[in-house]
Order: sequence, then C-alpha cells, then structure tokens
Amino acid sequence: MRPANILTAFADILAGFAAVGGVIAVSGWSLSADPAGLGWLLLSTFGLYGGGVVLNDVFDADLDATERPERAIPSGRVSRKGALLTGVVLLLFGIVTAFQVNSLAGILALSISTTALLYDYWAKHSAVWGPLFMGLCRGGNLLLGAAVYPLLLPGLWYLALFPVLYIGAITLVSQGEVHGGSRKTGFGALGLVVLIIAGLFLLSLLSSYAVWKGVLFVILFAAMVVPPFWRAAMNPKPSFIKEAVKRGVLALIVLNAALAAGFGGITMGLLVLILLPLSILLSNLFAVT
Repeated sequence: MRPANILTAFADILAGFAAVGGVIAVSGWSLSADPAGLGWLLLSTFGLYGGGVVLNDVFDADLDATERPERAIPSGRVSRKGALLTGVVLLLFGIVTAFQVNSLAGILALSISTTALLYDYWAKHSAVWGPLFMGLCRGGNLLLGAAVYPLLLPGLWYLALFPVLYIGAITLVSQGEVHGGSRKTGFGALGLVVLIIAGLFLLSLLSSYAVWKGVLFVILFAAMVVPPFWRAAMNPKPSFIKEAVKRGVLALIVLNAALAAGFGGITMGLLVLILLPLSILLSNLFAVT
C-alpha cells in the first residue's frame, strides 16, 4: 500500500482544502477543522491511493517475479487473489467515503479510481500516457480536497496542473528505474520541475494566494528535488533514478505545503509539512517506488 506515499495523498487533500478557504486552526492544545467533510476526504484518499498501488502490484506480478522478486506478491507473502480483493475493497471504500461529503466529491473519487485502473493496466507502459494518467490521478486528488465547497471548485481547476506536471516528471524519470534511463527523459523531467517552481511564484498573480507565506516552502521543495533530478539527468543509472523518484514522491508533501501556506496561511503550510518526517520514517520501513 506504500504507507509513506499515502501521507503525500493526505497532503493533496489538505492543500485543496486550503485553496477553497478551509482552515485548520490550532488554539492551545485543541485542533479544530471546518468543514467536517475533511475527515471523510482523508479517508477517501487513503482508499483511493492504497487501492491504486495494490492493484498496480497485482497487474505487475508477473513482471515483478523477474525484476523485483522481493515484492509482496512474487515473494509469496501475499496471494495475488488476496491482493486483488484488497485493492478492490480499498477503491470502493474511497468512493463511498467521498460520497459522504457530496456528489461532486464522489464523482471525483470515481474518476480517480477509473484513471488509476487505466494507469495500472495500460497507460503505465506508455512513455506519454503513463505520466499523464498518473498526473491526472494526483491532480484529481488535489481537487478532491477542494470539493468540500463544490461551488468554488470550477474556479480552481488550474491547481490540478501542478500535480499533473510534477507526477508526470516523476513518472517520466522512473521509467529507467530498473534498467537505467536516458539523459533526454531526465532533462525533460527536470524541466517540468523548474516549470512547477516558476508556477508557484506565478500564483502571486492571484489575490487569494500570498506568495510570501509560501516562499520558504517553495525553496525547500526546490532544494529537495532539483539536486537528485539533476544527478539522474546527468547520469541516468538506476541508483540515481531511484533516489530521484523517492525524493520526488516525498517532496510532494512540500509542494502541497507551499500551496496550503499561500492559500491558507503559514500555520496551514506547517501542518501539511508535519507529514514529511512521518513519511520519511515510513519510507525507511516500506517501499516508496
């Protein structure tokens, strides 16, 4: 289920929540959140992301038996049927919990599930469709967090471009994770990262986004991803690519913290950033890629 990655999905929800004016206020020792639908959406993304990656391993079981025999299914620790059942139940859980918020959230969850299945079964084998479909899953997840206020969601569609481009970059570079990649795809991924950093500063054109509140998070994001992506582009061997992918996935939390801080304030950004050390801890215990 990639527990470290699931925390990055929680960060998507919190960033989308902040973008529509949702604020988590810390007062003394109390933590209050409004609306209560935030909790349902966190449960939803748990199911959607967990189910998506479990089914990805189900579809990849034969390939993993050759390339990654240590994984759960080819190693025999988990049966293929058991994994299939787990993945399906998780996706259904993600859809049902989203519908507890409103119908738009439910439709988004259904769309994310469909896109994830298409990625797992077909799109990931394409250098073009793979990055796009995975990016669409994360873009949809960010908008899912904003679905707590359905009327505001259409005006924020452009925020989905950040995770779409970023996950596209990670997926693009990860295609050389086993056998090594090419400098062409490496620099293409690096170019997308630079474009995302520039886009975060361009959000200052919006009256609702205070770039000065998010600038430290943007700097941290750049420091986390640019060096490993640069190394993977210059020398696209599997070890450098794996490191770039791992750092890229974890840095999703920092990207979301930058969005949350600009829209919801520094406190909101810090609350998202708290997920980073937890995700790093889990990444030392469970696979990220």
